[in-house]
Amino acid sequence: MRKLLDKVEVKVKWAIVLPFYLFILLPSSAQKLVVEKPVVECGRTGYQQAVTATFELKNKGRKLTIESVRPDCGCTAVEYPREVGAGDKFTIKMTYDARQLGHFQKSAAVIAKGAQKPVYLTMRGVVLTELQDYTGSYPLAMGTLLLDLDVLEFDDVNKGDTPVQEIHLLNNGTETMEPRLLHLPSYLNATVKPETLQPGRSGTITVTLQSDKLRDYGLTKTQVYLAQQLGEKVSADRAMDVSVTLLPDLSQFEGVSRAQAPRLQISETDLDFTDFGGKDKKTIDVKLSNTGASKLIISSMQMYTGGLKVTLDSREIAPGQTTTLKVTAFADQLAKIKGRPRILMITNDPDRPKVVISIKK
Repeated sequence: MRKLLDKVEVKVKWAIVLPFYLFILLPSSAQKLVVEKPVVECGRTGYQQAVTATFELKNKGRKLTIESVRPDCGCTAVEYPREVGAGDKFTIKMTYDARQLGHFQKSAAVIAKGAQKPVYLTMRGVVLTELQDYTGSYPLAMGTLLLDLDVLEFDDVNKGDTPVQEIHLLNNGTETMEPRLLHLPSYLNATVKPETLQPGRSGTITVTLQSDKLRDYGLTKTQVYLAQQLGEKVSADRAMDVSVTLLPDLSQFEGVSRAQAPRLQISETDLDFTDFGGKDKKTIDVKLSNTGASKLIISSMQMYTGGLKVTLDSREIAPGQTTTLKVTAFADQLAKIKGRPRILMITNDPDRPKVVISIKK
């Protein structure tokens, strides 16, 4: 009986200890690299016009060291970080020298210390004998779809206006596209011509604003998304900012004597934030004075973009009084802004119902 109990005790001990040893034997340093798009379509390029593909990756494990990124031929150069923190996102760039005509497909293996297997990246496209330089006309790119505009701004709109903006496109890929603007609000309409865009062909998206459908005066902002194909899912890298500045109803000032009206005087409307002096933020004070005969009211104050913070001592300024507008810009955020950073004020000054403060970055 005692021997039987001893055997049971030994089994129980191993039942407890064995999983511990198995845990020790597991590759605790194993890493997990995730690549968002392992294959990047580079579209068309000209002979000896080097083309670069950028891959976005994330380290879902602990801090790791990238030992090497090995391309499959000497015609491809790579650029990558050596150390990647836990949970960090990072990029790897592959550049093909395009010294051979025709279709190309180049791959590279990402070797990370502690990873169980490499992560493979592939870039592909086609090298043509001659390729028109479209850089001047289509300076922006969303994948292999080139465009001349990725921010829409409808300024100085009166109620009832239907202004139009055009986005010019070029299919720089090797496959047919059906570009569309997605997530349009009710006050925007968009038409695409032609609806199908063949490789190497250009097209136009015409965006029309229906200002009657806007509810509020001042600034209205939204985002729309440009898709290369019907049914394509939206993503942050395809977002386009849209801003509309709807002017106040100027009929409210009819019959108002200029001698009895408020009058805004502002110390400056162009703020220079090009130099932060090595700091992460900078503040500029703007003085707002009422030189008129009645109370000045700032009914709305809005920002066209992020990267800014504004505080106003008072929205109502008595005749002869002055208040301070503090404008703070954040260096990192401001550097990432695509559009023109500006601040909009709507006032009851009949001569300056709309005031725009521009931000230089």
